[in-house]
Amino acid sequence: MTTDLERILGYQDAVDSSSEIRKVADEIYAASCWSPEFCSALIRAAELTGAFELNPHDPVPGHEVSLAVISPKLFNAVEVDFGARIWPQLQKQWPLIDYHGIQDVFVIKYEVGQQEELRMHHDVAQVSASIKLNDNYQGAELQFPRQNFSNREMKIGEMIAWPSMVTHPHLSAPITGGIKYSATVWFELPITGQQ
Repeated sequence: MTTDLERILGYQDAVDSSSEIRKVADEIYAASCWSPEFCSALIRAAELTGAFELNPHDPVPGHEVSLAVISPKLFNAVEVDFGARIWPQLQKQWPLIDYHGIQDVFVIKYEVGQQEELRMHHDVAQVSASIKLNDNYQGAELQFPRQNFSNREMKIGEMIAWPSMVTHPHLSAPITGGIKYSATVWFELPITGQQ
């Protein structure tokens, strides 16, 4: 039996490649990403850090914990995995994108009386993604109003990905019950001047 420690530090039992990438809305793609067991272990690890706090300098503040805070080794494993497994699938949809690593991956938490929602915004990344870590909550859907899409029907461990900066403003609707956890991925922008 794999322990939480083995899952987090060794990235064991993490990968779920059961479904290939598919289009779910205009320029929004979904695919299986992580196992439900890994998602549960990641939630527990994020909670154990005690680091879910608002950053007052964040223009879109959220209660979040970076994977690099949980474990730099975990962050590196995710960066390597996504570069080898997720990015090639995205590149089939967007042939002109190139992998430059991951700017950040963080677990974000929504809870009544704490962080209840996230206002409409764009991310500063080449491509953004969100992975559903649990489903025992009400409300708090990730919504894309221009694409008329929400992640309500996504399964635990599934990822959605979209172009970050212009066409896909998004928000998290208010949570009405339970606690929602999701992982946000910001794929690094190309370095200026690079061809």
